[in-house]
Amino acid sequence: MKAFAEMGLDPRLVEVLKRQNFVNSTEVQEQAIPVALEGKDVIVRAKTGTGKTLAFLVPIRQRSKPGQYTETLILAPTRELALQIADVAKKVAVDSRRGVAIVYGGASINVQVQDLRRNPDIVVGTPGRIIDLMERGALNIDRIRFLVLDEADTMLDMGFIADVEFILSRTPKEKQTMIFSATMPEKVTRIAHKHMADPVFLKVGEDDQLVVTKIKHYYASVDNRMKFATMIAYIKEYNPKKAIIFAQTKYAANAIYNGMKGQGLDVILMHGGLTQAKREHSLREFKGGGQFLIATNVAARGIDIKDVSDVINFDVPEDPHTYVHRVGRSARMDANGRAFSIVNNMQRNIISDIEDTVNIKFERISPDGNPYRDIIIFNKSDRQGGFRRDDRFGGAGRGGSRFGGQHGGGGNRGGGGYGHSRDSGYGHRESSGYGNRDSGHGDSGSGQGGSGFQHRGGFRRGPRRQNTRHY
Repeated sequence: MKAFAEMGLDPRLVEVLKRQNFVNSTEVQEQAIPVALEGKDVIVRAKTGTGKTLAFLVPIRQRSKPGQYTETLILAPTRELALQIADVAKKVAVDSRRGVAIVYGGASINVQVQDLRRNPDIVVGTPGRIIDLMERGALNIDRIRFLVLDEADTMLDMGFIADVEFILSRTPKEKQTMIFSATMPEKVTRIAHKHMADPVFLKVGEDDQLVVTKIKHYYASVDNRMKFATMIAYIKEYNPKKAIIFAQTKYAANAIYNGMKGQGLDVILMHGGLTQAKREHSLREFKGGGQFLIATNVAARGIDIKDVSDVINFDVPEDPHTYVHRVGRSARMDANGRAFSIVNNMQRNIISDIEDTVNIKFERISPDGNPYRDIIIFNKSDRQGGFRRDDRFGGAGRGGSRFGGQHGGGGNRGGGGYGHSRDSGYGHRESSGYGNRDSGHGDSGSGQGGSGFQHRGGFRRGPRRQNTRHY
């Protein structure tokens, strides 16, 4: 791969990159940076974990000009991803006098207003909070020169299409727009055609290659009662160096966390039901040497930790593209990785769907869970979370559908158990139910918006609830 020093960059920027151990570019950086340096709009489809962040930050840092206005707006689907982008942006700044502001829900909006008054050159944030700050007059984006949509497919899948459209409508016509996405669904290309000027489309990797080739994909098919035992057996047999374990709901995540704690394992918990401070603490702990992170999909995007060796799907996702984003947490930056999914006998079709859609091949393995089969992690007290002791998984619970034999309804205030929306209220439910639209204020959200009112820009946003905004 080409060295950054060979790309015609400002020597000061090259030196800053070198100090951060960024000497040679990755494939996506080698392809995208020269195009972006020419000022062209660019849309990049590249696998998760290939170095997309520097692919847009390097040209922005190279082409930025000191001034009185915010030059760059970067949209991210989750606060975790926004935090990591902001961290990298600060580290690769040649001139740090104006700095980077990060805005997201779950944190004090007044503090963020103060940050914006310092006139940062880059603002990184989640769509809902950005709109709030625009409406308050605290964030002016009508003079930005660079606009980035990172992880665009997830942003639109999470229901942000109206928010994104509104934000784009308030930006100047003359700007450089860059879209980065692991997959390229029609919703992303529609946005590109509508809001970009003759964009250059870059595909990094083969057309049918959506996941890093150095990930090995395994699955086990067991009775629901044996899922936890099978997972422990896998851990004992394969001894992951560092692993993320995905659960369908925060209730399941809590139960898995407690069960693994009982086995003496080093586990950390992270889901939308935790406060932002606790989630950030969990992420720091995991980065700092924690072995296992138990998470809902709130962590599927935004975790960029190079030494994650394994991704374990305690609950396999039904959407193949969600699988892509989950397993992309391992094998970062050309490392090797493993992905292990646990399904019941009724879910074998999910494995086939993922194989066909993502063009990968699973290997079936049979970790011996019998030594751990008597461990019970879901009991009567978990009934409110939608689990019944008599089947422990797949019970409808209080609030709803079985979701293909996986956990039952979440039993939260959202009704139907799983979804909820951002507090501003779209009447939109999260189909995957992970408690996270714009940075995820938690699984106990209302799950529905109000009647709504006609918002500027032509889309409807519901009424605000008092004292509960956490998006």
